[in-house]
Amino acid sequence: MSVRGIRGAITVETNERQQILDASVQLMNAIVEVNGIAPEDIACVYITVTQDIDAAFPAKSIRELEGWEYVPLMCSVEIPVKGSLEKCIRFMVLVNTDLKQADMRHVYLGGAEALRPDLSRAR
Repeated sequence: MSVRGIRGAITVETNERQQILDASVQLMNAIVEVNGIAPEDIACVYITVTQDIDAAFPAKSIRELEGWEYVPLMCSVEIPVKGSLEKCIRFMVLVNTDLKQADMRHVYLGGAEALRPDLSRAR
């Protein structure tokens, strides 16, 4: 068994608490679904947000999902790069699996599809 990384990202329209929480759950559910994983398969999740998102911690909504109370989650702020995508939440999900890295399915939703159109189309 190996630890593999799964990337994901989603954008929100506004810096509002409920939008941030809902988008975080939507992204996590999509990653879990397309990869056929369960919370107990996940070693940890790193979550970053762009500097224009500060109304809520994305991890809060995930911690409240059934079965997620023991999954380590950490939020931080993305480095500010001029011209980068705004209002974006990014995940790096580290999963214990027997699959190869090439078999991991990354998920980009909303405006975040522009980050990796090659992987967004693969879904």
